[in-house]
Amino acid sequence: MRHCARECFRKNKDCKNDECRLWMNYSEDLNCTLVAVKRHGSMTLAEVAKRLGYTPARIQQIEKRALKKIALRAADLKDFLFDS
Repeated sequence: MRHCARECFRKNKDCKNDECRLWMNYSEDLNCTLVAVKRHGSMTLAEVAKRLGYTPARIQQIEKRALKKIALRAADLKDFLFDS
């Protein structure tokens, strides 16, 4: 667990570091994705949608976009590693 997440979890206080890539605007989980995972474990798209107040379709759109970004970055990293 990252240092800032550990501190927020230990003190049970919202994270104020909105520059952190793990920050989210959801104070129930102290604004931290790592705290959310630690508290709730893995969740279905429907469970995530219900907690955040979105439709499951919107959560699915966000998931697809995130997976596409991950795939692009993995391809870039692979090219970098094997071109060296």
